This record gives sequence, C-alpha cells and structure tokens, in this order.
Amino acid sequence: MSFTSEPRWHRHKRGPASPANGPLRSWLLDRGSLTERLIKLSHGDFGVQVIRQQMSLPRPSERKALAMRHHQLALIREVILLGGGRPWVYARSVIPQTSLNGRLRGLRKLDNRPLGALLFSDPHMRRGAIELTCQDTRQLPLPGPLQGIQATIPGRRSLFWLDNKPLLVCEMFLPEFTPYNTPL
Repeated sequence: MSFTSEPRWHRHKRGPASPANGPLRSWLLDRGSLTERLIKLSHGDFGVQVIRQQMSLPRPSERKALAMRHHQLALIREVILLGGGRPWVYARSVIPQTSLNGRLRGLRKLDNRPLGALLFSDPHMRRGAIELTCQDTRQLPLPGPLQGIQATIPGRRSLFWLDNKPLLVCEMFLPEFTPYNTPL
C-alpha cells in the first residue's frame, strides 16, 4: 500500500501531548527487544504474521532517516506481532538494498521469524534514538488485514546498524494490545 502522507515522527520530549506520557510509556521508550518483552508477556504464545515483504521505494521520511537517494530501493517488510493469537503490534522494517549483502543477505528470508530476535542477538548491533508518533488510522490506514482498525495508535521507530549498515524499524501498538500495565 502506498501512502500519500505518513506519520509525523519526533524525538521524545516531555509534555502533555507526547504519546510516551500514557500507559504505553515503558513500551515506547524501552531500548531493549520488543520481541523479547512480547514473548514473556504472552507466556510464549507469540507469533509473526507477514503482511508483505518486497523490494520497494521507502516513504520520504524513511528515505531521509536512512540517508537514501531518491530512487534507491529497500526491502520493506510489514508484519503483525501476535500475542495469544491477537494482533498486538504492526511493525514495518525498511532495509536499504545496499545493506542486504554479506552476512545480512539472510534478512531477505526471515519468513515468519521476528527481526527483533536477530537484531538483539547480535553483540555488535547499535540502536539510534527512538522517535515517536500517534497515527490516526482513519487518515493514514494500516495495510492489509489491519485496514479495518479505526483508532489513534501510538508508535515508535529507531535506526539500527548491523555491520555498520542501517535499517529502520517502526512499531505501532494496536488497540488489542492492552496488557501494557503488566510489569516485566
């Protein structure tokens, strides 16, 4: 699905309008593995449903974040992270084609394995700043099986580097993700 507009991303700042001031604060600002937290929270009943994975042009803000040229392709991977069979998180990963060589070629064939598990198992992985957004899905619909969701949903994104090659990961917390008050 191509968007004519996209979420506005900003660095976390304290203030009443920040999505990180609500009940999802610890989830939005956590620099650890979201996948690991979701697996613990779901008591192992965790899954990844791939919506799409293909070479495509990134959105303008993604291209800017990754310092990509205008017509440079990237592997765009969109998935739903499921807890207890329920859609908890929509994740969109953007991996520039130039990052998909050497040992990172395997990122092309993740299938239903979580990208987060791979990222956080790499001792040389680096993570950039967390940016936040609130997306009104009535104005910016979600893709595929999530198109029926009509809500304002908070999200975050970060740049990651593996072997000094960048990739961008965006995670949007869906309305069915309600166990956020559970301490882990």
